[in-house]
Amino acid sequence: MSESSIRFEDVLSAVEVIRGVAHRTPVVTCRTLDDLAGRRLFFKAENLQKVGAFKFRGAFNAVSRLSDEAAAAGVVTHSSGNHAQALALAARMRGIPAFIVMPRTASPVKQAAVRDYGAEVVLCEPTLAARESTAAEVQQRTGATFIHPYDHPHIIAGQGTATLELVEQVDELGVSLSAVIAPVGGGGLLSGTTIAAHGLNRGLRVFAAEPVGADDAARSKAAGEFVPQTSPNTIADGLLTSLGQLTWPIIRDQVEQIITVSDEQIVAAMRLLWERAKLLIEPSSAVVLAAVLDDRFRELPDIDSVGLILSGGNVNLDKLPW
Repeated sequence: MSESSIRFEDVLSAVEVIRGVAHRTPVVTCRTLDDLAGRRLFFKAENLQKVGAFKFRGAFNAVSRLSDEAAAAGVVTHSSGNHAQALALAARMRGIPAFIVMPRTASPVKQAAVRDYGAEVVLCEPTLAARESTAAEVQQRTGATFIHPYDHPHIIAGQGTATLELVEQVDELGVSLSAVIAPVGGGGLLSGTTIAAHGLNRGLRVFAAEPVGADDAARSKAAGEFVPQTSPNTIADGLLTSLGQLTWPIIRDQVEQIITVSDEQIVAAMRLLWERAKLLIEPSSAVVLAAVLDDRFRELPDIDSVGLILSGGNVNLDKLPW
């Protein structure tokens, strides 16, 4: 399945695959944050998803679609964060092996969480080249199927299910969303969000939020050509990766605008969500509120209501940024 063939129908199919397995996470509102934004805000709380992040949706969708023969050899990926846990859990639920390549610098807590889900953790040097080469070695040794963290059609389709739920849940409140905004790192969530949003309503505007310290998506969009991530530096550690071959064209052609925000804005938004909305989210989730509160977004016309995808809540409680 190529980028051009990732269709709205694939997201609808993913809904059926994850039904009754992934949580239908709640949509949360907060009058104080509405007043600050000057618009009605609807937060899709994927911090309450299994493994604490949206990643479970795509991982379960991808693992479920493997043939029995392929599944028997297991799955392999490289990830230091939420995809590692999501794939490990999805594999355990299907009863197949999972091999997760993680940089040796990955948090011991995250390594332990992946092992707790029954996966084999393979440590490597903390570089992309080392992650990719180690994953290739594991794949050759085991015959496992490689499941990319974001640049994979079934991953993208699975992530889009969050937006389908969001729009439906807001509709049930008697509101029609004007726009939806998602964070962007590798682009799996944003691509799925875009396909789902435009499949439901071509007029639904799609925006992205990105840290200034990891702004390859914004620079790519401005240049009209792919600009790889080089030396990212941001508190939003879930948004450090470059866009993928599948995700970049979708974002290039269908996302209206990418709003970049500073770490200071991200921390302020994170604190607002904790204090005012009582939502325990990680910095990568807070970028969407930071963007919506930014003057560049506030000045956009014809937007009365915004759906914000809160991507996850796996924050280190011993190292809070305030």
